[in-house]
Amino acid sequence: MFSTNLRGIFAMKAWNSWYHVNGNTYGTWLRGDARGWRTRWHREHVEGDYRNPPACGTFEDVLAQSQESMKHPPVRLDVRRRRIAGQALVEKLVQLKIELLVLSLDAVHYHALARFPDHKPRWWIGLAKKHASHVLRKYGLAGAVWARKSHPLPITDRTHQLNVFGYIRDHADVGAWVWTFRDGLYWLDAPDHPDAHR
Repeated sequence: MFSTNLRGIFAMKAWNSWYHVNGNTYGTWLRGDARGWRTRWHREHVEGDYRNPPACGTFEDVLAQSQESMKHPPVRLDVRRRRIAGQALVEKLVQLKIELLVLSLDAVHYHALARFPDHKPRWWIGLAKKHASHVLRKYGLAGAVWARKSHPLPITDRTHQLNVFGYIRDHADVGAWVWTFRDGLYWLDAPDHPDAHR
């Protein structure tokens, strides 16, 4: 049986139902990764994290096993596909009536700040990822696009929410496609645009 303390981390209710959700594209952060990694429910203790990575070579065997089990190469989104996938993620969350404030997507990583009244961010983000995968298929990216799960972090208060908003928005400075609620669904106004996916 799992420790209630560990489950509590994931079951903690967020301030006003707001969550910072992040995740990766397929195969870009694996068990054994040099940046650090975690087992589900922390069943196995793993030293280090992305800020303080484990000693070089500590988990080479685990990483090799993870890479061998992959069905296709890791997914890295070029600038065009970031925009297409980002727009599809936003579009689906808005369609599902999820209050989304900001979303960023770089070559391998996404972040979103949104309100999930039922406190099930993984479910709703999963539906958006599925939609984005279908849209990307039209642009030649077949197979799994996203890592299986997302990582929802509960927002604790208004200050935390504002800090996360700024953090996600600032990903534009490092080449991420970024959308905020102020932008609206501007791409829907130009259905004749050559890259429009509708």
